Amino acid sequence: GCIIQDTSNGHSKVTWVEHLDLSASAVQPLFRSFVNSGLAFGARHWVATLQLHCERLVFFMATNVPTKDSLGVTTLAGRKSVLKMAQRMTQSFYRAIAASSYHQWTKITTKTGQDMRVSSRKNLHDPGEPTGVIVCASSSLWLPVSPTLLFDFFRDEARRHEWDALSNGAHVQSIASLSKGQDRGNSVSIQTVKSREKSIWVLQDSCTNSYESAVVYAPVDINPTQLVIAGHDPNNIQILPSGFSIIPDGVESRPLVITSTQEDRNTQGGSLLTLALQTLVNPSPAAKLNMESVESVTNLVSLTLHNIKTSLQIEDC
Repeated sequence: GCIIQDTSNGHSKVTWVEHLDLSASAVQPLFRSFVNSGLAFGARHWVATLQLHCERLVFFMATNVPTKDSLGVTTLAGRKSVLKMAQRMTQSFYRAIAASSYHQWTKITTKTGQDMRVSSRKNLHDPGEPTGVIVCASSSLWLPVSPTLLFDFFRDEARRHEWDALSNGAHVQSIASLSKGQDRGNSVSIQTVKSREKSIWVLQDSCTNSYESAVVYAPVDINPTQLVIAGHDPNNIQILPSGFSIIPDGVESRPLVITSTQEDRNTQGGSLLTLALQTLVNPSPAAKLNMESVESVTNLVSLTLHNIKTSLQIEDC
């Protein structure tokens, strides 16, 4: 639990105490170093998460936002609506990749020998998601890249075409960028993917602290999103998010890890990357799920991971 102390200056002092008894056999081998290091469930992790949440609330409620922290959105109402939509998107993403007795995953091995987990669900009544049968495919792997560099790679719109198969190599440009924390990596952006046939808008939410990072994104309809930028309610806009979760591998340093700077090489290890993609495979909730639909999503995950390794010049690992 946590102890909250009023410091009489509008701030609070939080002391977090964490006791945990975890069966080693319950932890996947890929994540054991991360768990054993104390990074996964330690008190410092939850304090960092709480601090990130508080920063988001402060930036959401702020009325004196500098222009550089709200590019492309000119009103406070519009800023709040866009941040609210991004928060809903990220919450939806984490619900989609969670596991419980009501949300189970099926482990499959692709034709390329890659382990992947797949789940499906039917949306009948939630206006915030497309109606129909939704498939989510997820895969986790270790990469010899520092978490900082990997996070910066995914949130850079100039490099999106290198990994996003749906952008199909099209030019990507940021049309709005909103800060939501002291770290510049904590931001929300709206990107336009321009091809010869059409333009697609993508909402992207980037979150980071010293323990974990995430980049969550979803294509959004242009006209309703323009209304959100103007300050309208975003709750009924249909969003089906995909994204990346990045955590350190729990090893202090490795000599062959790719980092942003030489100094980082002495302090940062590799990354554990989880990619999850969601797709509406049938607009009818009554439709039955078939293997062709599952394969189309898992193939997209495999292609995305291949693109990431190619772009970062990583051999199979």
